[in-house]
Amino acid sequence: MSSDFKPYVSADQNLKEFTLRALLIGLVLAVVLGAANAYLGLKAGMTIAATYPAAVLGMALLRLFRDSNILEENLTRTVGSIGESVAAGAIFTLPAFLIAGVWSDDFFGSFAGYWKSTVIMLVGGIAGILFVTLLRRVMVEDPELPFPESLAASEIHKAGRSGATGAKYLFYAMGIGGAIEFFKNFAILKGLWQQFVEFSAKMIPATGLNNYGLSFKGVNTGGGFLLKSPSLSPAFMGVGYIIGPKLAALNFAGGLLAWGLFVPILLLVLAPQFAPFIGSKIMLGGNEIVLTWDFIADSIIFPSIVKPIAIGGMLMSAAYTLWNMRKSLATGIGRSIDDVRKAATAGETTKRTDKDINIKFVFMGLLAISVVTFVVYWWFMSFTQENLVPALVAALVMMIAGFFFAAVSGYLVGLIGSSNNPISGLTISTLVVAAILMVLLGAKGTSGVIVVLAVAGVICVSAAVAGEMLQDLKVGHLLGGTPWKMQVGDFIGVIISALVMWIPLFILNAGDLKTAALEGYKGGFGGAVLAAPQAGLMAQLSKGIVGGEMVWPLIIVGIVMAIGFILVKVKSPMLVCVGMYLSFGTVAAIFVGGIFRWVVDMLIARRKLNENQKSRVDNRGVLLAAGLIAGEALMGLLFAFFAFMEWQVPKLWRESPFFLSVIVMVALGYLLVKLPLNNAGDPDEPAAPSVS
Repeated sequence: MSSDFKPYVSADQNLKEFTLRALLIGLVLAVVLGAANAYLGLKAGMTIAATYPAAVLGMALLRLFRDSNILEENLTRTVGSIGESVAAGAIFTLPAFLIAGVWSDDFFGSFAGYWKSTVIMLVGGIAGILFVTLLRRVMVEDPELPFPESLAASEIHKAGRSGATGAKYLFYAMGIGGAIEFFKNFAILKGLWQQFVEFSAKMIPATGLNNYGLSFKGVNTGGGFLLKSPSLSPAFMGVGYIIGPKLAALNFAGGLLAWGLFVPILLLVLAPQFAPFIGSKIMLGGNEIVLTWDFIADSIIFPSIVKPIAIGGMLMSAAYTLWNMRKSLATGIGRSIDDVRKAATAGETTKRTDKDINIKFVFMGLLAISVVTFVVYWWFMSFTQENLVPALVAALVMMIAGFFFAAVSGYLVGLIGSSNNPISGLTISTLVVAAILMVLLGAKGTSGVIVVLAVAGVICVSAAVAGEMLQDLKVGHLLGGTPWKMQVGDFIGVIISALVMWIPLFILNAGDLKTAALEGYKGGFGGAVLAAPQAGLMAQLSKGIVGGEMVWPLIIVGIVMAIGFILVKVKSPMLVCVGMYLSFGTVAAIFVGGIFRWVVDMLIARRKLNENQKSRVDNRGVLLAAGLIAGEALMGLLFAFFAFMEWQVPKLWRESPFFLSVIVMVALGYLLVKLPLNNAGDPDEPAAPSVS
């Protein structure tokens, strides 16, 4: 940042900033947007940056007060967006305790499960804030860090001063997304179409061993294709629109590999083993159902064989991502050490826009967090004498790795924005180190898996919070916000988010388990609906390394597959592997959203819109997509609560034809194309802030 930089609000202006209304609105947004991202992340394995919807919604709500100002809006956005980072850290790790089998669904739903989950989020969130407070001044003033999303968010606030918030489109889209989810739950709209097409039962030629003197005629085959449509999901289509056609296509490619290659070929050769049982009665969730090929494909072949292959691919992809970023990572770690030295030796400043929380408080807080972390890990390991040293080592690993990865997370956000921050890759590397250390220290079995996942959980939340917070502090730097007030606001936001984030996670898991028991699919975290791919990866790695339960041949196949993707220069091997892990309906719906974005980009080029017009189109489209995501997520949480409470929702039209859902998808596409392009405006108008 150049020495002649001047913020939007000068340092000698003292506008109302940390007000009760700004804080309360921010806390509500933190909870709402955090819950929406938890829903999205568990289902699709992705989250969206909450900075933009928090900025737009915060401005709209504060406009109800005539004397509001831009610094209040900045504080509301800062607090409102922090819930998303707590949710991101939580969904990447907490479901892993259940998927790994070290926590039961009943334990997770108990008071003890609530507190253990909450403590992970609290310790990680507070540690992330303290780490970033040490690094803020140097990072936000670094001219080499462009902070693309921070710049866009600051421009949204500035544009909002003239009344152009765009909030009505966000609210419209939320209403549409919520309405579609409402009709789906009442069975007025069908969420998915699928049909099993059987293969002819044959023998593969030349696979027998009779010519070699052995009595084996050859490999018998059967099975078939399980054909599926895209899910009717405004949220998934919104995700596809935001990430764009290229990334959506990569994600869809993973779905094609899983459901067009692996599942059919496995069914082909394994069918003779399952065929005698097709049509038999089986018990699922206390209910008797008929065993079908659909069930074999969806609930046995895909989760038990294909998902571990995808996990191996994700593991290799994460390693490759970190390798590609090795220079940035090394630079970030090196600078973080230097930044702490500078921060510790910096004199007290009287400039409002440079005041952080007192450095003494920060170091005292870090010391306290270190002690709390040790106690928490020992608590997770039942306070046994033999686990004292492993708990101490785990706390040490968390503090060292937590600081470095918080610094690296902030540095990467400065380069590429929080939406592209490889949090899961950073967490996986820590998990592997922690797992190996636990094995060396003799902490094996369930207690070892628990503490490894606890270390990963704290670091994941810490890195996510650090990245999001530094992004918001940069916005505040550009607008003229007071750093210590934003930091205090985020402290409160993290505490409230951590205290309540377990609630949507519990409701989603418990509600899906009860729905699955009625409808005959594998429910809960890691199941057909709440796939939680990153948590599944964490669970498999911790069980494999510490518990010795890894099915290594499947993992190795996935690793080799990802190496193949790397060799042919696939842009994002991780996205392909995540697509393999998710249900086909999910990745197909994301791909449909990507197609809608491709149509918009094509029409922009055909109409020869200039950069100003393109930025306005991008802005409107992303706000609409974010609204669709939030609307479906909030309505989905409501119906998950109904399922948890066992309040029966009447199915009004069980035989609803899927072509009605196709019409709704086309209508959503029309809105996502037409409304943004209508906002292109005149070529000579000033540029709108782009949030893509």
